[in-house]
Formats: sequence, C-alpha cells, structure tokens
Amino acid sequence: MTKGPQTKRLGFFTRLLDETSAGERYRLASEQILHAEQYGFDSAWVAQHHFHEAEGGLPAPLVFLSHVAARTSRIRLGTGIITLPLENPVRVAEDAAVLDLLSGGRLEIGVGTGGTPSSFTAFGLDSANRSEIYERHLATVRGAWKGETLEGGETLYPTAASLNERIWQATFSVWGGTRAGKAGDGLMLSRTQPRPAEKPHASLDEIQHPIIDAYLDALPNGREPRIVASRTLFVADKRDEALHLAEQGLRRVVNQFAAKGHVIPGNSLQEIMAALDTHAGTPDDVISSLRADTTLPRVTDLVFQVHSVDPPHSAILRSIELIATEVAPALGWQPQDIQPQKRVALVR
Repeated sequence: MTKGPQTKRLGFFTRLLDETSAGERYRLASEQILHAEQYGFDSAWVAQHHFHEAEGGLPAPLVFLSHVAARTSRIRLGTGIITLPLENPVRVAEDAAVLDLLSGGRLEIGVGTGGTPSSFTAFGLDSANRSEIYERHLATVRGAWKGETLEGGETLYPTAASLNERIWQATFSVWGGTRAGKAGDGLMLSRTQPRPAEKPHASLDEIQHPIIDAYLDALPNGREPRIVASRTLFVADKRDEALHLAEQGLRRVVNQFAAKGHVIPGNSLQEIMAALDTHAGTPDDVISSLRADTTLPRVTDLVFQVHSVDPPHSAILRSIELIATEVAPALGWQPQDIQPQKRVALVR
C-alpha cells in the first residue's frame, strides 16, 4: 500500500453537543477552536445538522465560522460537512466566497450527500435522490466560483476560483473515494462507519484502506492527495479520569442506538470503545491505540473530535493541549506557532 506523507496537518473537530442552550454551545465551541489555534492546530472543523439538537445543533456552519474567523488569525476553518443536497448551491458559493475573503483565504469546504430522510422531507426533497442532487449542486458551486455564467446569465460576485482547490468530499464507500479522486478533491474519512454485513467485526482501517486505494488510483497525475482521517480521541492526564468520562458518554450513545433498535456488540467499556472506534486515556494510551490504526500513516490530515465521549468543556481544553504537545507529535505532526496558555483545571 502507498503511504501518505510523514508530515501531518492537525485538526480539531467539534460537534456542538453540550447539554445547554444553542448560544452557549456556540460560545464553548468557539473557545475550543481558539484554544486549538493557540496550541498550533492547523485546522478546525464543524459539522452541519438540521433540526436535530442531539446530533449536532448547527444548521448554519458558514455563519458560525464567520464568527470564529473574526476571532482567529491563522487556523484554517472547515465544514465537515455541508449537506449539499439540502442547500441552494448559488447561496453556498456566495457565502463561502465572502467568508473566504473575510478570513484571509482560510476556508476549507467539506461537502457530502448526508442528512436523515426526515431532513430531506422538511426541505421538500426525496432523500432517494440525494446523490443526483449532490452531483448537480456541486457542479454549480464549482462553476460559480470559477466565474462561469449561471442560469439567467448572471455570474458570481465575488468569484473565488481558489476555493475549487479546497473542496473535500466525505464518503463511506469505495465509489465515493473514486469520485473524490477523479475530481482532484480532498477525501474525508469518518471517525467511525457502519460495518458491512459480511464483516461485522471488521476494523475501521480494514474498511477505509480500500477507499483510500480507490481515491489514489483515481487521482489525476500530478495532483497531490489530500486525505482527512477523523478520529474520536479524548486525552486526560489520568487514565481513570479519561475512562470515567468516556464511559459516561459512550453508554449514552449505546442507549440511543438501543432505542432505535440497533445493538452495539459487547457491554464492557473496552468492547464499546472498540465498536465505536474510540481512543481514550492518557497520552501514552492513545498514542499506542492510534499507532495500531494503519490508515493514519496514509493520510495528510489528522482531525480529532471528542464526540461521542462529550466530556466537560474544561476537559476538552485539556485534551486539546495534550494532543498538541504529546499525542500528535508522536504521530508525525510538527507543531507551529504554539502559544500555550495557563493550564485549565479539570472539572471533577
């Protein structure tokens, strides 16, 4: 297998899932991204979720990132992802172009077909048509950024041709890897994904290696690969603290799955962590478990999120610090512009 470069970029991914008001969620997520910038992280990513408070709580990621852009200076800001079939593609192109200018060219655009069927219904769409709508909308966005004439004879202002070099396509499938590769886009790999029926106990890297292979095979000659691997990671100074918080969050997820008729195999914390592809513990613990993930040497960007652990805010800040100072350097990341602040005490 072809491996990716040894020098990685480091990202932080927040899902905005704190059990509080929407405004407080957004404030805490902003603080976490600022903290990540202070500790040298290269990028910060947010997901888009419509309607469902328990699944993400942020329907307008470009609006949120415009707020964060005004408070940061270096860290790149990404969507992971915009559910493109549910959006007006011209508006996405316009909003992204303006935000990219205001942020000094720091925007990364992750897109995908996702979204629950009920979300599509609320937008007056049939989720069965999501792939076709996605392809059409993505083509419109690309053309608009390049200044191509839109229907009705209009062209985008401002144009943003360089954003076409910063598109990332998220996928669970080999076919999706081929699609992203042919387009010359970045590839976004999920922190976890469903196992195939014929291999219910397959490891995450076993599933994702073929996606990377397909992406690299389809990539045009001379095009540098861009591959994000998102992983669930929570680091604490003490193992007991990390595992205690991990168990609280992960068992909530297990109960949510059970309520929907899905069964997570196993009942011990270690079995649940394995089933949900979660890395939690001290820096040494998570370095060891991440090194066992053979996907990671092949990617260009390591992007870590605390979901589904969802610990307290202060614990997330400390995890960010430990990732930047201990975990990521052991995995090939070279920190830049670290401006560490006073250590944050954990909530116990």
